[in-house]
Amino acid sequence: MRREGRITAGQQRALDQQVPLLGVSLADGKLDFRLLFGDENPVVCEIGFGNGQSLADMAEAAPDSNFLGIEVYQPGVGSLLVQVQQRALNNIRVSLDDAVMVFEQQLSLGSLSRVQIFFPDPWQKKRHIKRRLINRGFLDTLSRVLTSKGELHIATDWEPYADEVLELLNTHSSFENTAKAYAARPNWRPLTKYEARGERLGHQVRDILFVRT
Repeated sequence: MRREGRITAGQQRALDQQVPLLGVSLADGKLDFRLLFGDENPVVCEIGFGNGQSLADMAEAAPDSNFLGIEVYQPGVGSLLVQVQQRALNNIRVSLDDAVMVFEQQLSLGSLSRVQIFFPDPWQKKRHIKRRLINRGFLDTLSRVLTSKGELHIATDWEPYADEVLELLNTHSSFENTAKAYAARPNWRPLTKYEARGERLGHQVRDILFVRT
């Protein structure tokens, strides 16, 4: 579901001005990243980028990579687009559609060099577990759109969820762990506000980093 919330005037201006230029939608059909970005640089996709701070940081630090951000929270998209304007970033595109639909309908085989999912909603209540994004079916989809040796990077501060995801990936034939269990936080992943909040609550942050075989 597309989530609404309080949008500042600056975020709304950025949405109005930048979504027509930098936004993609399901109506666009299959995405040709060479046309979308105007080059052949590798493409990283982040699902659920929140307020966009860490995504903007990564795009600024890696000008030779392109970034597709998927987020259904409009104030978060507006916040990212404000930063895109302020930093004059030209290697970010955004989608406000459901990530599963984007991956199933718009992304071609082997089109992504990395997929990153940082602090997804763990849906802690038992009756809500089926809503979790990461399941075997979605991992099958991810394996199709990642390049050979493409990376899947997941971070969470909810340990039961981390254990579940690690088990799912360890038993999936298309992925190989880059660590014995959990990985150290890679240099490319900035600290996020969700991570800081989790640490304040005493949660253990887990990074899970696999490659497609």
